[in-house]
Amino acid sequence: MKKHLIIAISAAAAILSACSAPTNVVYFQDSSDKEIRNDVAVEPIRLRPADKISIVVNCNGVELMQQFNLPYVSRYVGSTIEGATNYNTGVSGYIVDGDGNIDFPVIGKIPVAGLTRAEVADKIKNELMAQDLVRDPVVTVDYLNLYVSLMGEVARPGRYAIVRDEVTILDALALAGDLTILGRRDNIRVIREEGGVQKTYLIDLRSMENLVQSPAYYICQNDLIYVEPNEMRTRQSTVNGNTVLSTSFWISIASLAATIVSTITVVAMRTAAMNN
Repeated sequence: MKKHLIIAISAAAAILSACSAPTNVVYFQDSSDKEIRNDVAVEPIRLRPADKISIVVNCNGVELMQQFNLPYVSRYVGSTIEGATNYNTGVSGYIVDGDGNIDFPVIGKIPVAGLTRAEVADKIKNELMAQDLVRDPVVTVDYLNLYVSLMGEVARPGRYAIVRDEVTILDALALAGDLTILGRRDNIRVIREEGGVQKTYLIDLRSMENLVQSPAYYICQNDLIYVEPNEMRTRQSTVNGNTVLSTSFWISIASLAATIVSTITVVAMRTAAMNN
């Protein structure tokens, strides 16, 4: 009798646990009414070979400015109508060569690899003033082709432009429309090249403390962020992989459980009657 009762209780517990709400979809579960320190130093993006930047010099005199500023150009950006042509007008850019230099008008080769935007602007400003080419120029540097790639279980996978410093992984995920409900929050991979070596950082979005202390909290150009699918998505790759999650399946399980409990009850009643 006790053996049959234990079996019935176990079956019921298994059904209830399977029907319970998932606990791995909520972000920042350790952040309620709590201060969490971010000990990761904010590291601005530093330029690498093949990066493209725009540099604009503002100073007195239009002709003088034209010596240092590349012309605005029209670039083909695509079309949605057959036979039509779409162009986008913007400033030309400087590509950092394999040696880490850019070729700047009048000044010539300038090493910029490993520098931030602000450091590049200061370097060009100081060089212009040192050569007595311009007085008190204002130099502005912007990114043109810096991207982060997002793959896996996000709403809109793709490459997204980095237009400013201090972009976090949360910013990048927001650009891609956040994770889908089928993405794992506890094992997000950030793949980054550092010094010619591919490094992988794992991030758990369920923990704010884990997130803000990760070296990958602030993203770099060319980072690849991959959101791993959860078990449900993985099962969908096989035929009828999610049959166990269907309504008809659980109705069948509930019917079977009721039959088992009913059978045990009848057997118990008959056994009790025979003993009497």
